[in-house]
Amino acid sequence: MPRLVDPLLLPGSVASIQQPLLEIDDRFSIRPWAIDDAPTIVVAYSDPEIQQWHRRSLDDFEAQQMVRIWRGAWQGEADACWAIENRLDGLAVGYIALHRIDLENGAAQVAYWVAPHARSAGVASKATLALSEWALGPLGLHRLELLHSVHNHASCHVAANAGFAIEGTLKGALEHPDGWHDMHLHARLTSKPFRSPIS
Repeated sequence: MPRLVDPLLLPGSVASIQQPLLEIDDRFSIRPWAIDDAPTIVVAYSDPEIQQWHRRSLDDFEAQQMVRIWRGAWQGEADACWAIENRLDGLAVGYIALHRIDLENGAAQVAYWVAPHARSAGVASKATLALSEWALGPLGLHRLELLHSVHNHASCHVAANAGFAIEGTLKGALEHPDGWHDMHLHARLTSKPFRSPIS
């Protein structure tokens, strides 16, 4: 059966290139995860807010396994995971990723968390913006989505700062430790130019 629409990106479009390092600002950057980051991940996942919105905790062994999964995801082309790094000491202060990468339709879902001690610097918004600019630019995706609980007001602020317009509410879409939550759906497209309010 002949196709009427060609795939936006072909298989191998991600795996055939090196996972990039992306600069956020003079203090933070985005880089692939390293096994040495595991202790930082354990501490982050002991934070009540990260546990609430990401629905898990991790011990040392699980954190190391998670890093291996994150590092290997690039070649599988379904997910791409980075550490948000403080450039002053090289330590990870957060996580950002493209999940559910759909090369054929040029789409992916952005996810992130930031450790409590780094949240006041606007790093989540800046990292989301930097990753989005790369994904919708050099990588060649067409649409990025971002989902968060309607009760997660900080994530709603991050989405807006990174140019993700709210498209609607998904009712009872994801179970959290305290029950089922409605989820806000935000999206950003290549056809929608965006000027960031953050510096």
